[in-house]
Amino acid sequence: MKTLQGPGLFLAQFAGDSAPFNSWAGITKWAADCGYVGVQVPSWDGRLFDLEKAASSKTYCDEIKGVAAESGVRITELSTHLQGQLVAVHPAYDAQFDGFAAPSVRGNPGARAEWAADQVRKALTASRNLGLTAQATFSGALAWPYLYPWPQRPAGLVEEAFDELARRWTPLLDHADACGVDLAYEIHPGEDLHDGITFEMFLERVKNHPRANMLYDPSHYVLQALNYLDHIDIYHQRIKMFHVKDAELNPTGRQGVYGGFQSWVNRAGRFRSPGDGQVDFAGIFSKLAQHDFSGWAVVEWECCLKHPEDGAREGAEFVKAHIIRVTEKAFDDFADAGTDRATNRRMLGLA
Repeated sequence: MKTLQGPGLFLAQFAGDSAPFNSWAGITKWAADCGYVGVQVPSWDGRLFDLEKAASSKTYCDEIKGVAAESGVRITELSTHLQGQLVAVHPAYDAQFDGFAAPSVRGNPGARAEWAADQVRKALTASRNLGLTAQATFSGALAWPYLYPWPQRPAGLVEEAFDELARRWTPLLDHADACGVDLAYEIHPGEDLHDGITFEMFLERVKNHPRANMLYDPSHYVLQALNYLDHIDIYHQRIKMFHVKDAELNPTGRQGVYGGFQSWVNRAGRFRSPGDGQVDFAGIFSKLAQHDFSGWAVVEWECCLKHPEDGAREGAEFVKAHIIRVTEKAFDDFADAGTDRATNRRMLGLA
């Protein structure tokens, strides 16, 4: 068995225009002061990280790692959530997602998708330059508007969407393989890969590509009423990353999973700081230890109630308390009678 690494912190929710959140040196020092030993980097945020340089310059990557080390943290992974989202966008969401893209490709879905794929590719190269082995991303979505089968979906619609999704991602998965980096798709509502079944549909179409893997975030499973512990047993070989994010689902006589178009604070299902929701993290950390997950436990802080800086500091201690230092021996070794094969055969009546 292997011991998880951590605690780590996803920086996307904390980057800002004020110190210490507006510079790489400042935010890594702040994260270390909160108790973190690793940081997951939003590759799109130029205040913290220059993706173009990282993809082309090993020297720049060494400098970035050096600053992090001086602060007291390591880079756990790069994230391409926003760019991955733009690899596949249904036209219904063009206006909402255009803001994620470079100004030069906004209003041009084809150019935007090409730009997004190039961003993911550069991040994979940058991950290799940084010595990383996994990259977080979203899959994007073409079929999401048709999630609920009313009106009845035309035959072949979903299959066509997943065929196209696989076509767009296969070259990127091949590049990931060349870089020695796993693409870890966060299984997330709003993405075509939003549960185990949809991940399997995608996996089949990319011919079980070894670099097509998962980012496991139990909060999204709580909000879908999915068995997130069983999910680990089923998919542990494909789980390469882990977000420590909490959630709660409290359905009422007025609303349930869909939330009634309410704000986050007024939804039946909402995200909470680690330890404040319903996720069984003791069970999750046990399952991951059982299945030899050796990656990072990374806090992705999202909460509709708590102040982010309080959530960050509490999250570091929460992860430290839950990481299981795995044992190197069986608890009952003291009772080992030291038998040999001959004794075993006598005990079975075979002597």
